[in-house]
Amino acid sequence: MPLYEHIFIARQDISPAQVEGLTETLQKLVADNGGKITKSEYWGLRSLQYKIKKNRKGHYSLFNIDAAAPVIQELERQEKLNDDILRSLTIRVEEHDETPSPVLSRRDRDGKDRDGDRGRRG
Repeated sequence: MPLYEHIFIARQDISPAQVEGLTETLQKLVADNGGKITKSEYWGLRSLQYKIKKNRKGHYSLFNIDAAAPVIQELERQEKLNDDILRSLTIRVEEHDETPSPVLSRRDRDGKDRDGDRGRRG
């Protein structure tokens, strides 16, 4: 089956527990349709580059998915119907990287980003 990386951004005003519930719901959706999520990462509440639907921040999550194209289409359709999800992006990859993503590896031991919450500005 094809391999995908999928990232979604949830609204800033929902709690991390609600994001976890949303993540579990999406994982169940993929599993029920015959797909498999090999890695799931929660990147935390991060600043957006520009406002999206009046939100300045968002909860970021990453999935590595092993599934057929119709499973991905259904996942994206369900995300469009959910008001808590601001944006999502799915890309097809040749192979999954099992190491922690660069976003997680940038964090210090205390869980803070090296360059704070302001992102990479000059």
